[in-house]
Amino acid sequence: MLKGFKDFLMRGNVVDLAVAVVIGTAFAKVVDAFVTVIMDLIGKLGGTQNFSSFQPGGVAVGAFLTALVSFLIVAAAVYFIVVVPMNQLAERRKTGVEPEPEAPSEEVLLLTEIRDSLRVR
Repeated sequence: MLKGFKDFLMRGNVVDLAVAVVIGTAFAKVVDAFVTVIMDLIGKLGGTQNFSSFQPGGVAVGAFLTALVSFLIVAAAVYFIVVVPMNQLAERRKTGVEPEPEAPSEEVLLLTEIRDSLRVR
């Protein structure tokens, strides 16, 4: 039973998902900071960065406007920081133009040589 659980955890999909969650959490902090900067700029231009007191005709639409502006900023950040570069990379791969892989470091070459010499024995 524990072996099956270990096999499940070590499957590539689970590890990839865990990495994606960690990276997504870190990226969320970056996007939140970016939204704060943009909202501060809006506050300096428009006098307020929180529209919750905005009530035209007695209807409280300010919270909705604040959430809408935040959503648009997050969507733009995700699009320009993640989607556009990934599309460019996919297009490059499709045309067969990929960057040259870096040469292995001296440590890797040395370890490879040691491994190969141990296999010969």
